[in-house]
Amino acid sequence: MSIYSRIAGVGSYLPGNPVSNDDLVARGIDTSDEWIVTRTGIRARHLAAAGQTSSQMGREAAEKALAMAGIDAAELDLIIVATSTPDYIFPSTACLLQGALGNKGATAFDLQAVCSGFVYALSVADKFIRSGTHKKALVVGAETFSRILDWKDRGTCVLFGDGAGAVVLEASAQPGILATALHADGSQVGILSVPGQVAAGQVTGDPFLRMEGQAVFKTAVRVLADVAEECCTAAGIASGELDWLIPHQANIRIIDATSKKLGLSRDKVVVTVDRHGNTSAASVPLALDEAVRDGRIQRGQKVLLEGVGGGFTWGAVLFQF
Repeated sequence: MSIYSRIAGVGSYLPGNPVSNDDLVARGIDTSDEWIVTRTGIRARHLAAAGQTSSQMGREAAEKALAMAGIDAAELDLIIVATSTPDYIFPSTACLLQGALGNKGATAFDLQAVCSGFVYALSVADKFIRSGTHKKALVVGAETFSRILDWKDRGTCVLFGDGAGAVVLEASAQPGILATALHADGSQVGILSVPGQVAAGQVTGDPFLRMEGQAVFKTAVRVLADVAEECCTAAGIASGELDWLIPHQANIRIIDATSKKLGLSRDKVVVTVDRHGNTSAASVPLALDEAVRDGRIQRGQKVLLEGVGGGFTWGAVLFQF
């Protein structure tokens, strides 16, 4: 009998109160609400409190997902955390989360694919379950991007926010995840990166996020449409048969351009970028959780998740909820 993986529960967490564009202006950033909204569609984002970590936010999201799934953390045999902003260099954020949840013995590791991280991690977890070696997986996207932003660079600091989202996958005799596709192009490392590191107790290079906005935009629109079609073809459906598209929440213009290429109307696209900003690996599970909990996504519907991020990485997961 074939083994599949299905989504049993979802959860999310956003730190603190929303920080509006006007709030950023009041903090001394040389920008305006009109400038940000016109170019990105972002009106607010959430920022982690001092000392609040990716693993702590991930735990909040994970506990909600576990509760929805009706699964105790001790039952998990796989924990993957997608993050570019780990608590420590090591141990992994996944091991820190594992300890906080009280799980012992599960496979636990981090996955770093920046804004594509959650899609990558969900694809990896699906393959673990389909192989028959694991039965219950927790996949988390958690980010504290506010810690790596140059708050003097208005072209980047206004774009990002913090948060966490989580999904519980479990083995099933019925198809859940229908298709996945993952890609990367290392020749594009320069258009989105944090080109620094810690060496000999000192930060070397540049510890802040740097981005070539136009290059990222053009690449994102092209690869997101392509990878969505790739997943649909693999699953034997047309993109028009999708009930929902949940793209990486980076920029409303990228989202609109992608959905247009796929022939999907806006009412089939889950959008949270206006309220969350770009939360990197957390953006897709945050949007998924919102759409499940408000009743838009129903059991039996076909949903496509897709992400694109530094690396340059991109990928998609098509599943039946």
